[in-house]
Amino acid sequence: MSGQGSVAASEVPPLSIHYLQVQTTTDSRAEAMELAREAVEERLAACAQVAGPIASMYWWEDGIERAEEWLLVLKLPAAGYQALADFLARRHSYDEPESLRRRSSPGRTPI
Repeated sequence: MSGQGSVAASEVPPLSIHYLQVQTTTDSRAEAMELAREAVEERLAACAQVAGPIASMYWWEDGIERAEEWLLVLKLPAAGYQALADFLARRHSYDEPESLRRRSSPGRTPI
């Protein structure tokens, strides 16, 4: 990824950089794949994974809804979260897309 907080593939990331996994769901594989591709192409995420279908149950308006959805997980430096959140708000087809962020640590640490 380029820009602030970026790390080349061959470098061990500094422990001071914080990383996030951001997850959202969509109602189709096609939309999940398109969001994943665009987020990675625009360097808003270093990596994107699509899984599904998954069974979801949630409150919407006055009742419980059940749906088949696709899970999209995006991985990025924490400093890039707002740009990714803005992208999801702009591009996602849901009125109120889920955007759960979870802090994670780098997979490689220096000895």
